Amino acid sequence: MNERRRMTGFVTSNKMMKTVVVEITRTYRHPLYRKVVHSNKRVKAHDEMACNIGDEVRIVESRPISKQKHWVVEEIIKREKRTADAGVGELSDDTN
Repeated sequence: MNERRRMTGFVTSNKMMKTVVVEITRTYRHPLYRKVVHSNKRVKAHDEMACNIGDEVRIVESRPISKQKHWVVEEIIKREKRTADAGVGELSDDTN
C-alpha cells in the first residue's frame, strides 16, 4: 500500500458536481493541559461514487485537483439510510 494519508469522516454536503464536503472529527488529549480536545476539519473531496449526505467515507490524499480539492473519496464505509419526512405526502382532510 502507498504512503498517502487516509482519513474517515462524514459527508456534510454534496451540492457540487463531483465534489463532496467531508467533516473529519478528531479527539485528542492536549499535551500540556491534559484536557480532552475535540476538533473538526472540513475538506473538499473528489467524488466519483455518488455519495449522499450522512455517508461515512474514507478519503485519500491526492494530487491537487483544483484550488481547494486535494482529496479523493476512496470508499464508502457506511451508507446513510434517509427516509421521507413525517407529514410529506399526507393528504389533509380539511375540505371547506
